[in-house]
Amino acid sequence: MPAAPKVHWIRSNGFLLGLMAAVGLAFLLPGPGSSEGILRPDLVTNIGVALIMFLQGLSLAFEKIKSGAGNWRLHLIIQSFTFFFFPLAGLGMNALLPVVWPGAPPAIRDGFLYLCVLPSTVSTSVVLTAVAGGNTAGALFNAAFSNILGIMVTPVLVGLLMKTTGVMQPFGPMLFKIALLTLLPFAVGMGLRKFVGSWVDARKIWVNRISNAVILFIVYTAFCESVEAKVWDRYGFAVTGLTFALVAALFTFMSLWILATGRVLRLNREDAIAAYFCAVKKTLAMGVPLAMLIFGDRPDISLILLPIMLFHPLQLFVNGILANHWARQAGG
Repeated sequence: MPAAPKVHWIRSNGFLLGLMAAVGLAFLLPGPGSSEGILRPDLVTNIGVALIMFLQGLSLAFEKIKSGAGNWRLHLIIQSFTFFFFPLAGLGMNALLPVVWPGAPPAIRDGFLYLCVLPSTVSTSVVLTAVAGGNTAGALFNAAFSNILGIMVTPVLVGLLMKTTGVMQPFGPMLFKIALLTLLPFAVGMGLRKFVGSWVDARKIWVNRISNAVILFIVYTAFCESVEAKVWDRYGFAVTGLTFALVAALFTFMSLWILATGRVLRLNREDAIAAYFCAVKKTLAMGVPLAMLIFGDRPDISLILLPIMLFHPLQLFVNGILANHWARQAGG
């Protein structure tokens, strides 16, 4: 019996522990996951990205989203923060980084811009909104809509923002590849849902496990490539601590901004909670696969991924505390 709480903690934090294990394994055994390794990361990653997007389309209960579709004011606030105000903050950070951190690697600056143009999470945004007593239907609609938009909007914003900073990928081929490996399998998954939706919902835990396993593989190969290219030898591990400090500052700033906006616009309690949890969160599940398609040929891609990998556990920790706090307030 005494071991039960520990087992429960490991299960509830399994993905975060898996992320740490994937990074650790990359430093211990980088060869197999590098670009020339036996795991063929270029091919497996493309298949894995398509599989994740197919499973997301298959799992998206579109019929449950309809009830939250009419609250246009809430939608406008959330999507504006996700795809306008967050990217604006990213540009601000990009301008400030050389001042507050003169030796910041260029890839970290790209990573913050990339973090700021990602869509929201789906599952945790909805779950935390429900726990806190917020507008669950509105959260579900906006989180799902954000992810559908993000498939195409995120690469476009990356192209626009990185053009202003002097870093630009060939845009046409990149957009075609992203559409082929994300939009097409996502649409196929949504199309098949009406035939196998109930079967998939009954096995949702395995759908999540498959998606998480693919993400961990992609993270492993990204760090393998950077270890083989001696990126970490060049910049040192202090970069992680400094990046986390900036991630925490960005998260705090955006949290306060979103909460203040809800007060100024006099949102009711339920809408204010949904607006906060959907607008402040960024998806690692979609962020990692999209990064591989956008930046996959760069040996410093692990540094680009570092901000979102640090943002992910921070948002879960802080928002979990807030959700429980607001739930207790609602209970009197």
